[in-house]
Amino acid sequence: MNLSGGQGARVRPFLLTLVLGLLPGPLAQSAAPAVPSAPAATPKARQVPATPALTPQEQSTLQKLISRVRPATVRVEQCLSTRCDDPDGIGSGVLISGDGLVLTAYHVISGATALSVQLLNQKRYAAEVVGYNDQDDLALLRVKIPAGTPFLALAAGRPAVGDVALAVGNGNGAFLTPKTGRLLGLDSDPGRADFPPGTLELNAPLIPGDSGGPVVNTRGEVTGIVSYIRLTQSGQPRSYAVPVSTTDARVAALKRGEKRDAPVIGIGLGGVFSDLFFLPEEGFRELAGPLKLGDTPGAFFTSVTRGSPAAKAGLKPLVLNSDDERISGDIVTAVNGKRIVNFAEFQYAVRAHQPGETVTLSVLRDGKPLEIRVTLVGRSQLQN
Repeated sequence: MNLSGGQGARVRPFLLTLVLGLLPGPLAQSAAPAVPSAPAATPKARQVPATPALTPQEQSTLQKLISRVRPATVRVEQCLSTRCDDPDGIGSGVLISGDGLVLTAYHVISGATALSVQLLNQKRYAAEVVGYNDQDDLALLRVKIPAGTPFLALAAGRPAVGDVALAVGNGNGAFLTPKTGRLLGLDSDPGRADFPPGTLELNAPLIPGDSGGPVVNTRGEVTGIVSYIRLTQSGQPRSYAVPVSTTDARVAALKRGEKRDAPVIGIGLGGVFSDLFFLPEEGFRELAGPLKLGDTPGAFFTSVTRGSPAAKAGLKPLVLNSDDERISGDIVTAVNGKRIVNFAEFQYAVRAHQPGETVTLSVLRDGKPLEIRVTLVGRSQLQN
């Protein structure tokens, strides 16, 4: 399920106030602006125990690591290596072999027509995609780098909560900037189907542009690839990285050239509604009165991508009149018979399948039940 432009609901001030009152607390976002990604939403709440600050000795160890890690970290740019004054997107990556394999986040390179990487000496080299895994936000590039260019090994073992960590990236356009912190969790759930599950959580203050960069342990081994960030209720950043290791089957598949798309149908939830991924049944009922949504909670959406499976199936996005009342718009209540009540549950239900599979949507249209079959496609196919 992807998010896209298209028809959207017109929103008047009173509706904005109503929707803002239903918004959840902390926000999650992609950590790199390379490609527009899904709007913010709330990860599942989780209590994180108080974490001690880094000791002087730990800080000293990490500072010594920086000189080893930066030469193996790269700036990933969506542009030609020969013409890159204004790249379409910027992210980060890390060399993991002497023959130029670069591990990064998939969303850093998604949709790119040309890719290049910039080394510490600021020389650029063309990059080609070897493989990618949209579901787990990983991608592998190959770059023809000079012999002897430093690289980092993947970690041999699993990290532990409380481990110190060094991340290097290109946040906000800065160049290979180091940031430090501790691991807070090893199997964190973002609470969103379009963000990778089972991530490492750390308190390093990462920002957009750091995505794809390495998270490194005190031995200089790569334990994770930065994927997304979120803000806590108190406004503190939490950073999340996809764990990697020498025995990681996903990395092995990337080296074999596997290109694994996430399944989508081509609908989006945008505008003032973009943070209502997790709208509970009670929240739906609060909106249902003013918007004339009907009595049965379900997933509504505000856009349908042209030429997508959703468009071909005739799914109808939410459209409001001048009084902010629904004049059209489907409410999806189940996927293959599994009950859903909001957009997030709709996403999870779709992501449980593979591109090429056909699912049956239970839909309410003008209060009348419909069964609509939709064949899923890969997200990259919809972008092209």
